[in-house]
Amino acid sequence: MVELRIPGPTPCPPEVLQTMSKQMVDHRGEEFIGILNAVTAKLKQVFMTKNDLYVLTGSGTGGMEAAVVNTLSPGDKVLAVSIGAFGDRFATIARIYGAEVVPLNFEWGKAADPDAIRKALQADAKIKAVLITHNETSTGITNDLAAISSVVKSFDKLLVVDAISSLGSIKCPVDEWHLDIAISGSQKGWMAPPGLAFISVSPDAWKAHASAKMPRYYWDFAQAKRFLERGQTPWTPAVSVVFAMDVALDMMLKEGLDNIFARHARVSKAARAGVKSLGLSLFGDEKYASNTVTAITVPEGINVRELRRALRKEHQVVLAGGQGKLEEAIFRIGHLGWVTEANIEKVLSALKAALPRAGFAAEK
Repeated sequence: MVELRIPGPTPCPPEVLQTMSKQMVDHRGEEFIGILNAVTAKLKQVFMTKNDLYVLTGSGTGGMEAAVVNTLSPGDKVLAVSIGAFGDRFATIARIYGAEVVPLNFEWGKAADPDAIRKALQADAKIKAVLITHNETSTGITNDLAAISSVVKSFDKLLVVDAISSLGSIKCPVDEWHLDIAISGSQKGWMAPPGLAFISVSPDAWKAHASAKMPRYYWDFAQAKRFLERGQTPWTPAVSVVFAMDVALDMMLKEGLDNIFARHARVSKAARAGVKSLGLSLFGDEKYASNTVTAITVPEGINVRELRRALRKEHQVVLAGGQGKLEEAIFRIGHLGWVTEANIEKVLSALKAALPRAGFAAEK
């Protein structure tokens, strides 16, 4: 069996795959209405929110676009906090739709500094919203979202969060941390295939929606709200992935959120310790290392593409490369969703065998 260890899509349990083989149903009929309502209610438990929550058919990036176009107008000033590729993507989406983006970029491999965010908000009272990524998979770093939220909310700004690769794997209590918009995607820690985005909307986000003027049609929250009131989606949903989420969520709630978070913490600790034991160096500030993906610096003289190819061909272990300016500088081990320490042991064993053949000699 192939050991797929990238930050998404992630492996799916047999029970989840099996339920996807069911025949299609009427997406406006009673059976699907019952499943969608159940999935929505269970998602709220994992999001730890009483806010409205919608299941959208699309990728996590679609959820990011939905967040932007439903809360902002062209010309609105937004603080876009970025620590990597996906933070940059959030800023780009806002800019494309006409927002005035104030970038606050941190060195890749570092976490965002709450005090720098405070100073940026103090310097410009016209900023309406803050866009931020909770868990940056491109660098393997998790922001201190609780501290950042405390700062943002002290200025009474809208907080819009890409929690795509954190929710369901890393503690992210939407209501406790006052997240106005929180976004996730089915292919991450939810143990389901790609195809669905999940998005929670706070009362303050709804107030912003009432005056937002950015163009929207497919992603319109008002449409999502109107249809969910009768247990439907505005547009044809990814029916099979909704089936998958129904089963995956049952598995998650049975395990328990605290146990899920603890498991991801254990697995990530094993990954980091194992990588270092092989003589490799972690990329970025380990204090903020992600519990869903470990980023590793490519040793000097090693062709990372060839290393990953050997892992895939000879050991059936699939790891991720770097993104953007880190494409050749790092490689990444994804460990979110359906994952245990045994999966990491297999990855480490494969790395131990493949690295010397790639020309790497660890220091004694």
